[in-house]
Amino acid sequence: MTPDLPPDVSPDDADILWTDAGRPFVRTPDECFADLPDYPWEPRYAEVDGMRMHYAEVGDPDGEVVLLLHGQPDWSYLYRSMIPMLAASGNRVIAPDFIGFGKSDKPVQLADYRFLQHVAWTEEFIDVLGLDGITPVVQDWGSLIGLRCVGNRPDLFARIVVANGNLLVLPEGAKILTLPDSLEPQDLEFPDVIGPGGGMDMFQAWATYALVGKDFMPSVPMRATIGAPITDAELAAYDAPFPGRIYMAGPRTFPSLLNTVGDVPTNEAARAVLEEFDRPVLGCFGLRDPIFATPDLIAATRERITGALGQPHHDYPDAGHMIQEDAGDDLAARIAAWIAATPRP
Repeated sequence: MTPDLPPDVSPDDADILWTDAGRPFVRTPDECFADLPDYPWEPRYAEVDGMRMHYAEVGDPDGEVVLLLHGQPDWSYLYRSMIPMLAASGNRVIAPDFIGFGKSDKPVQLADYRFLQHVAWTEEFIDVLGLDGITPVVQDWGSLIGLRCVGNRPDLFARIVVANGNLLVLPEGAKILTLPDSLEPQDLEFPDVIGPGGGMDMFQAWATYALVGKDFMPSVPMRATIGAPITDAELAAYDAPFPGRIYMAGPRTFPSLLNTVGDVPTNEAARAVLEEFDRPVLGCFGLRDPIFATPDLIAATRERITGALGQPHHDYPDAGHMIQEDAGDDLAARIAAWIAATPRP
């Protein structure tokens, strides 16, 4: 079998593995993760769809399950400052890497990445670990995936923390983005995604840049979108999972997955279930985020989900899209105190 690879990727670039179902994937060598700053946890793996899905687990095995879901183009390293504080408060903290990211296995075919496929992989991960009574902390694509999981199976979840996120509903078959006809690499500059306005034009430029920009690496958007001080070594940690282009199908395609949110079944039924979720829901937003910090998207959590009414929501005027980097310590303390104040019946 020969995998269907982008034109800038060769099957000789890495050892390609295959699932029993015939999905080709690669595995980032362990040495790529040596000496990561402030990420000391031993890797753990769950088998998901014939691949390894990595997670860090810290804290009391009998504590409240806090599931930290990252977005794009990052991985669980994004939560490194929050994990210790949440664990020290007596919680069982689990920070997975989505398939295609971090220390998880990475399908090499761009077409293997679709929104509902990531939902299915995440639900299988939850089942393999036998999790319930979950408090997910969701951001960016972690919110679309995580909140869809809540809408699909609400009984597994005790609370929800939305930190710069939303569950978007699009009509069946909707294609919001116009993607390049060719996957040939292009000389593109990273678009301005932190300035005011921009809307879909900005997101379209971002999706195109990620998909075909020949110099795209996760550290580039991370440097641009993180407002807090960050070292070169920490930025390099965001690139660590991707030692070559063959490893990068996940971060390359994630923005483009917006065109698969309207796959059948759509988010409409899950969104209706989410809005009726009556257990505690906390919405914390970095107001410098031009994507998720709009009044309507903040209201989508705080005003349209039953369990969010009357909760101690919080805004961070100086934090942006990467709220875990810009306000991680305070956000973790706030979440830990809120979990303690909302015990399950």
